[in-house]
Amino acid sequence: MIPVLGYEGLKVAVLGLGRSGLATAAALAAGGAEALCWDESPEVRTSAEAAGHRLHDLGRADAWEGVAALIVSPGIPHLYPAPHRLIARAMAAGIAVDNDIGLFFRSWATGDWDQFDVTPKCVAVTGSNGKSTTTALIHHILQAAGRPTQMAGNIGRGVLDIDPASEAEVVVLELSSYQTELARALTPDVAVFTNLTPDHLDRHGGLGGYFAAKRRLFAEGGPDRAVIGVDEAEGVFLADQLATGPEDDRVIRVSSGQRLGGFGWSVFARKGFLAEWRKGRQLASVDLRAIAGLPGAHNHQNACAAWAACRALGVPPREIEAALASFAGLPHRSQTVAEAGGVRFVNDSKATNVDSAAKALQAFPRIRWIAGGLGKEGGIAALAPHLGAVAKAYLIGHSARDFALDLGATPQEICETMERAVERAAAEAEPGDVVLLAPAAASFDQYENFEKRGEHFVALVKARLGLA
Repeated sequence: MIPVLGYEGLKVAVLGLGRSGLATAAALAAGGAEALCWDESPEVRTSAEAAGHRLHDLGRADAWEGVAALIVSPGIPHLYPAPHRLIARAMAAGIAVDNDIGLFFRSWATGDWDQFDVTPKCVAVTGSNGKSTTTALIHHILQAAGRPTQMAGNIGRGVLDIDPASEAEVVVLELSSYQTELARALTPDVAVFTNLTPDHLDRHGGLGGYFAAKRRLFAEGGPDRAVIGVDEAEGVFLADQLATGPEDDRVIRVSSGQRLGGFGWSVFARKGFLAEWRKGRQLASVDLRAIAGLPGAHNHQNACAAWAACRALGVPPREIEAALASFAGLPHRSQTVAEAGGVRFVNDSKATNVDSAAKALQAFPRIRWIAGGLGKEGGIAALAPHLGAVAKAYLIGHSARDFALDLGATPQEICETMERAVERAAAEAEPGDVVLLAPAAASFDQYENFEKRGEHFVALVKARLGLA
């Protein structure tokens, strides 16, 4: 646990008692603060109280007397589409509002670091797509290279739940826009921006607000090194804003598809090969095509971002290349579940929108595509340019018939359930085919979350192949 500094003897309110909220309350108490906890759910409050946390009804008229700060869980809106009523009250009273990420950055470094020969470092990763894979890949590379490392944030443990830093350790954080937008301190040593596509627009008041939330990771203090994906206009803009000129190697530009020449430092992938260039010289070239855990151009972009971050930390190219080959990928993100009879089964249940589904559909040459669920506005009509590899679609869930209309002439079958879709796709698959779950839809019509949907797909595949 990271004890929170700066609130010794003070009252600090904690709103939202999920994983991050409970860890925050414990870390505040460990740092000598009095944590006053509240959640809108009676069941959650009962559980928190049973775990020893002090409940404090923030809706009472006198609830805010003597409160020094309010720490908010990431799922609670603080500005758009409208501030939560309790956050609005705190802000109107001039009470500082922060989150666990801000507390981490103000508390992680301590006087004990004076005894270290090698100072700990922090890498923070944000972006619309690929940030979980990039974060996990950086962590994996560091582990393989023998570097002490912890992973936290939007993946793994809460940031305040990790262990205090050890000498030469690297903490790798995945940070969502909800987390970067509100944190009052953001001071990583290396910051990574993967890409930007429209998402969470209601929460941020539009695309500009969404980008601004991401951009704060690079503006609040500023990292020593920035790794910026430049395959969208926002990334090009951000890299330009951070660099003093094209030769400034404090900014490492990364791309999947573009050759980046003329920059001080760049890492890019083209036709399945990663290349690192610095000061006009090529330092490395790696064939990514055979790495099962990183299929497709979108994962090649993740590999470039992770490569650049690890190089900024001083990891040699040969050690990074070896670690890439052993990366198994993350569950529900282009996860190879099994292969039998020349047919590969891939779980990309995290592909909950059109953009992420498009990337999955471009990763394989011949696809038996399981799609559907609770469709989003606009359906899947935008996927039309990416259906060339689809041998047949097997449609499930609430939006199955709407998706069928969008698919036009693409061979399709309305299966409704995952059981039926897996049965039909596996029965019709031929050697060289990939049975791909990439729903392009939310899961809430049939499943609690995308993880449960992916787990069901995996269980069905393994049962069919006798691997359960």
